[in-house]
Amino acid sequence: MPDVPAQPEPTRHSLLARYPLVCFFVMAYAFTWIVISPWTLGTTGAGLLPVEVPAVATGLLLAAGIFAGPTLAAIVMTAATEGRAGVRRLLGRLVQWRVGVRWYLFALLGVPLIMLVGFLAYVMTPPDLGALGGPAYALLYVLGFVLTMLLGGPLLEEIGWRGFALPRLQRRYGPLVAALVLGVLWALWHLPQFLVPTWAASSGGGGVSGIALFVVVAVAFSVVLSWVFNNTRASLLIVVLVHTSIDAFSTTMGTVFPAAATSAWPMIIGFGGAAVVLIAATRGRLSYDQLQDTLRSAQ
Repeated sequence: MPDVPAQPEPTRHSLLARYPLVCFFVMAYAFTWIVISPWTLGTTGAGLLPVEVPAVATGLLLAAGIFAGPTLAAIVMTAATEGRAGVRRLLGRLVQWRVGVRWYLFALLGVPLIMLVGFLAYVMTPPDLGALGGPAYALLYVLGFVLTMLLGGPLLEEIGWRGFALPRLQRRYGPLVAALVLGVLWALWHLPQFLVPTWAASSGGGGVSGIALFVVVAVAFSVVLSWVFNNTRASLLIVVLVHTSIDAFSTTMGTVFPAAATSAWPMIIGFGGAAVVLIAATRGRLSYDQLQDTLRSAQ
């Protein structure tokens, strides 16, 4: 049985239980921003840190910030609204693997194809495959994929965004509005990282325009991820794989399309186009009705 809360949470009298979504997003932002602020301010020379932060330490701080944000917020809020059993159900969806081979193929091959189309449409030139360095790149890609999934954002973020927030947003606002709202809030959660020039440059650029483009990209991702979530019986495993594929293959695209390595437009073209197709094909439902049917049949 899919472990998505299909019914309203049990009535509790705590503030957390009365306003689960608001409390979740406040916690997710607060936990992350507090933890990573020494890194961002230290990097920008704002004076919070007396010395320059070593690269290894900044990486650990960033990973800790991601974990302490949406994941910790999701666990706290699920415990407050559904108790320990709810937390076990939430984490159990990370190993919900019986979803059909086509969804693994979409995560591992379909997502790179969407990205490739976006980059090709943007640069209008063939990729420089020689820049990959030969067949050994395949092994490096697999290693990078695993490290990205375990140490980067996909595993550590999705427990919160798609695990806790999306089901509740869909129940309250419907699937399309939920995907759009979550995409915006997910993007804005990254704001402190735009204080770091290298991160901003790799994410579409700094300033208001760069942040705006990043929001558009995140919203497009959110639509695609919501559609995947609804079609896989709320499997966080597949959502994590799709998220990882986006992050990992971005490096490959930047290598073979160096002229577009720091531009957000290839992602907007690829995933924006995919999002529009999915919205049109599902009439804005993003297969949410299919998820509801699955939940009802499992009860």
